Amino acid sequence: MAYTLTKDLITSNSMIDSQHQQLFDAINALLDACSKGQGRAEIGKTLDFLSKYVDKHFSDEEKLQKQYGYPGYEQHHKYHEEYKKIIRELQQELSQNGANIALVAKVNTAIGGWLVNHIKREDLKMAQFIRENQN
Repeated sequence: MAYTLTKDLITSNSMIDSQHQQLFDAINALLDACSKGQGRAEIGKTLDFLSKYVDKHFSDEEKLQKQYGYPGYEQHHKYHEEYKKIIRELQQELSQNGANIALVAKVNTAIGGWLVNHIKREDLKMAQFIRENQN
C-alpha cells in the first residue's frame, strides 16, 4: 500500500506539503523495491535519505512554529525528536544485523505510519494556527 498525500493530510502550507510528499515518495520507493524483491537493497538508501531530509523538514517546520508563536511548539518538537530517534535506531539495527525482511517491514510501519499519524494529529493543527495568525 503506497502512501499518498490525500486531502485529509494537506496542511495548505506549500512548503510543508511539498516536504511531506518527498518523505512519502522515499517510503513509497522502498515499498516499490519490496514489491520487486529488492527491499533489502533499497533500505539503507531510504534510511539515509530519511535521516537527512527529516532533519531539514523538522527544522523548517519548527522555524515556522517559532515565527508564529505556535503554543504547541515544545510538544511538537518532542515528537520530532522521537521520530529522529526511531530512524537512528533503525539505521543502527541495519548496521548491526544487515538488511532483512523484518527490518524492511519495521521501516514501512514505523516510518510511514508514524508520519501519517503525525500529520493528522499535529501538523494539521499547527498549519491551521499559522494560517490564522498570518498577517
